[in-house]
Amino acid sequence: MKIEINKIIKELSGDLIKLSEYIYANPELGHQEYKSSMAHIELLRKYGFSVEEQYMGVETAFKATYKSEKSGPTISYLAEYDALPGIGHGCGHNILGTTSSGAAIVLSKLVYDIGGTVVVFGTPAEETSGEKVTMVNNGAFDNIDVALMAHPAEKHYKSGKSLALEAIEFTYEGKSAHAASSPEKGINALDAAINTFNNINALRQHIQSDAMVHGVIKKGGVAANIVPELAMAEFYVRSNSKKYLQELSEKVKNCARGASLAAGTNLTIRNYEASYDDLITNETLSSLYSENLELMGVENIYEPAESYGSLDAGNVSQVCPTIHPYFAITKKQIASHTKEFAEETLTTFAYDEMKKTIGALALTGAAIIRNPKLLEAVKKEFKEHKNTI
Repeated sequence: MKIEINKIIKELSGDLIKLSEYIYANPELGHQEYKSSMAHIELLRKYGFSVEEQYMGVETAFKATYKSEKSGPTISYLAEYDALPGIGHGCGHNILGTTSSGAAIVLSKLVYDIGGTVVVFGTPAEETSGEKVTMVNNGAFDNIDVALMAHPAEKHYKSGKSLALEAIEFTYEGKSAHAASSPEKGINALDAAINTFNNINALRQHIQSDAMVHGVIKKGGVAANIVPELAMAEFYVRSNSKKYLQELSEKVKNCARGASLAAGTNLTIRNYEASYDDLITNETLSSLYSENLELMGVENIYEPAESYGSLDAGNVSQVCPTIHPYFAITKKQIASHTKEFAEETLTTFAYDEMKKTIGALALTGAAIIRNPKLLEAVKKEFKEHKNTI
């Protein structure tokens, strides 16, 4: 099957490179990925996928499906394509999405013989309010057997963990007054925001070592001689587990409530972005992918990175067996979320590693379809992990 897959990838490579480079040249922020999503849609339709545009009411989301006439599992691939402000594709989502759509197209060429269904979810806004959360909440993955994707990096890493995240906004409403002649008539909203930071700084001594809280003041007044009547602070609260995140987030909110009470302001609390669950890597699925990556010619596959952020793929992993490994696009030590990293997505090395990754993702999907016992093992692990949460 490897020989057949390599042949298909070779035939596809021109279209795939064109897709990645088009999205690179047309970077779009989350929920504005009109050109990027349509480029994926047009390519998938070219290769026989039926596509539901504006999936679940999200303008730049889609669901592309290729169904065999033979029954079998449903394999999904997750495509991202949003860019970063001022940087472009510094996270490499141009090549990430291409890898997912490419793997799906390759697998679709095989399902005529082996059966099953292939799905690509176009998932906007991973960098901000990730729409995978919306899809999970609305049941998009309820009938999906496995979810696969791979993210560009400086090395090939196994799928590991991500931090659960809650994005919390605090708005403090006070009362303006002249800061010199009648300060006693004012209620200082900025004081409430600053004391929230002080309270959280004290809280940090008593939180788990794998958790973190970081934030900024978005609004804090308009002039030094006016008591600030409005202040706003935004925080990310992160934890290694969804359960502890809920506990910590409530403590952070209490920090704001206490600061607001002390200053005499009115406080409004809301989530300004979607909350991300922690990633639960399905190790059975991950091991299968690593074996296939080696089969495709990748010699060095590293253990999961020790430092990691938050992913909306974490929400998918709570409802469906999921992996989120990383694949090399550079031989240099270049940090992601930089223009330099974006440029590395255009190299011959990146394209070669992309093709290997596409092959491994397609082989993994094919193995799940062909081997019912393997799928049973994947689902058994998923159920056992869910029961321990």
